[in-house]
Amino acid sequence: MPTSLPYGSPQAIKIQSAGLFAASMQRNTTLNRLTGKLPTQADAENSMRNQSSNKYPIVLCKDLSKTAGDEITFDLINPLGGKPIMGGANAEGLGRSLSFSQDKLRINQTRYPVSAGDAMTQQRTKHQLRSLARAAAEEYMNRLQDQLTLVHMAGARGFHNNIEWVVPLASDSDFATICVNAVKAPTKNRHFMSTGSGIEHIVASGNEITIATTDIMNADVVDGIRTYVDSMPLPPSPVIFEGDKMASDSPLRVLLVSSEQYTHFVQSTNFRTLQAQAMSRAQNAGGNPLFMGEAGLWNGILVVKMPKPIRFYAGDSLRYCGSYTSETETTTDLVPAAFGTGYAVDRAILLGGQALANAMGNNNKTGNPFFWSEKELDHSDKLEVLIGMMNGMSKIRFEIDHGSLGKQFTDNGVMAIDTAVKLSGQ
Repeated sequence: MPTSLPYGSPQAIKIQSAGLFAASMQRNTTLNRLTGKLPTQADAENSMRNQSSNKYPIVLCKDLSKTAGDEITFDLINPLGGKPIMGGANAEGLGRSLSFSQDKLRINQTRYPVSAGDAMTQQRTKHQLRSLARAAAEEYMNRLQDQLTLVHMAGARGFHNNIEWVVPLASDSDFATICVNAVKAPTKNRHFMSTGSGIEHIVASGNEITIATTDIMNADVVDGIRTYVDSMPLPPSPVIFEGDKMASDSPLRVLLVSSEQYTHFVQSTNFRTLQAQAMSRAQNAGGNPLFMGEAGLWNGILVVKMPKPIRFYAGDSLRYCGSYTSETETTTDLVPAAFGTGYAVDRAILLGGQALANAMGNNNKTGNPFFWSEKELDHSDKLEVLIGMMNGMSKIRFEIDHGSLGKQFTDNGVMAIDTAVKLSGQ
């Protein structure tokens, strides 16, 4: 028997909000595909904290009930070192102590209202403004989530700015509030720039970074990234996509690149072969759409376009950490003035497992992270639709014991690679 719910019914709000949360989690975007599914009841350990797979770059956590409030903490067990005890030598009482590093993030409420017009507007137009307002609000919130994800992983907002950007520039007075958690520049051991034939740590001379317009993204740079990852201590762990039968024998990491970086890379190699390799790997990973289309697989790195560039123009500050043991960010070194208006620096993002934490709380009226509200104004003449969410994102960072190299602040599952790009139309 059909059931109708009246306007403003609490039950209607909950049903709508649950549908919105499901739609948001299932939306078919590049960044959403980098988040694993939430666990089933059979996965007891993860179910207790309602956390998605930690084998993906983005870890989604929906349960903040362990401690009341708006903050979540997560821990890392530092790797054990030292020599083993051989033969019959005494081992009793010589157990190595476990040490932990901790990071945390906060959540906040984000809301966005859309006017659905007044009675006369509704009468003059053939459009259903209420349903259009809801659709536009949902699209806006999805776009905001994707952009916040990108900014936090990159450790910078960059300076590319057009009508599609809803996250404002870092200079905006509301930037910090909108991002909820601090946008942290890459740690020194996770930040590199192109040399045109490989990668190196960020180097500056005077007040400019020493990057040239020829230091672009190409196959040699991707090879350099893979070589460095293979030789570095405690690299970002490989990404294990659900059902990927080759995950153990042929580990993968994901490289998000801007459209301009992608163009340079395509021109440097036989990209048709790389696409074929990606599609072949997709067959071993349950047909994961991340491998399809314009993705290319090269030397264990899946190269995928990011939705927006993290871009720095000539004279823009490129924030970075100058020390392994400090999170203090250097802000005085700039993109070379010689780049002019024809070139810029774009940031590629190499992702392993557990790069970003996305924590979600529950709205007290709907019991879901997302919520709708509709309100009639001015004696029911006007209708306003509001969409909201309760969440916060943060790049996962720990102070990790690197043995003889000492303790280093380390972005757990992400590396930044800055390269020169030739701007479109130049």
